[in-house]
Amino acid sequence: MSALESNPRITPFLWFDSNAEEAADFYVSVFKNSRRLSTMPMSGDNPNPKTNVLTVSFELEGLKFTALNGGPLFKFNESVSFVVRCDNQQDVDYYWAKLTAGGTESQCGWLKDKFGLSWQVVPGALPDLIRHPAALAAMMKMKKLDIAELERAAKG
Repeated sequence: MSALESNPRITPFLWFDSNAEEAADFYVSVFKNSRRLSTMPMSGDNPNPKTNVLTVSFELEGLKFTALNGGPLFKFNESVSFVVRCDNQQDVDYYWAKLTAGGTESQCGWLKDKFGLSWQVVPGALPDLIRHPAALAAMMKMKKLDIAELERAAKG
């Protein structure tokens, strides 16, 4: 059975210039229940002279990813992001600090990591909290989400 046949039917496939291994190692270091799975070397004529690795497979919290060293043609943008559900403010603070290191903060719990990939670091209770207009308004003013402040706003 090939490596692809053992993947779930749908797997995120991420295009990097030449730093897929660095990105995979970074993400595996951020998420506790994670691991690198395999690496596929370039074969034949190497279209990307900056690296000898074609793909890296890794798993974050049970979700398998493949990272491709595809060259500089494509860049990430905000039209695709990954949501990190957090159980408490400590989790929000941890993931926010790790994922914004070398990246950029946005609003409403969104950020771009140092590779340009977009993430949303949010408390699990966020959908219930922002049903309250005051909590939604409070969230719109935040970058990193503050659970206590969202709860205060939701209670009115």
